[in-house]
Amino acid sequence: MANAKGPREIRLSTTPDADALAQLRLGDIVYLDGLMYTAREGVYIRALEDKANIPLDLPGQSAANFHCSPAARINPDGSFEMGAITATASFRFAKWLPEWLAKTGTKLVIGKGGMSSKDYKSYFVPNGAIYLSTVGYGTGALLGRGIERVESVHWQEELGLAQAMWLIRCRKMGPFIVASDGDGNCLFERENERISRNLAEVYEGTRPATLKRFGETDDKSDELI
Repeated sequence: MANAKGPREIRLSTTPDADALAQLRLGDIVYLDGLMYTAREGVYIRALEDKANIPLDLPGQSAANFHCSPAARINPDGSFEMGAITATASFRFAKWLPEWLAKTGTKLVIGKGGMSSKDYKSYFVPNGAIYLSTVGYGTGALLGRGIERVESVHWQEELGLAQAMWLIRCRKMGPFIVASDGDGNCLFERENERISRNLAEVYEGTRPATLKRFGETDDKSDELI
């Protein structure tokens, strides 16, 4: 764990207990150890809408769901290669998450960009789940350093390599940022609110825009989500 002046650094299991999750704070830097699985729209549709059997024990084997596009291949001898793994935007899968979290016992959802505090409070909090965000773009190779091995892949023929369910053994994979907490607070909303307080001062004395797109607003606070 880092000193009090900077973000805390935490090593977290991919099957965390309630006490470990309760200690996480917005902005903490997390590195993950254990078995992680990938699941995005293809897996959600197959498991939840098509009612296919999930091919592993969740959350016994893993409680960590990574929304990502792995740079991976299956070799002719059946072995796997995965050099990088790039997070994708989680809000795209929000409509499946309430059922997925309840069905699988997932405690960690990892991806890019996060969701709103309304989403966190509606279905993350009731299921004791936390959202971890990547630290920015272009981190696929960095996260790939945390891959010890690919243990298996499922539904690749039906869904393709990017959408398949990959089981990845990871060691100190990260860094990830704690973007939601046990109360459903959202890191990005909190920081954007702080930034927005100073917008009037930042724009003081500037002229209104001369050229604007149709329907564009002059409210500077609308520039931040």
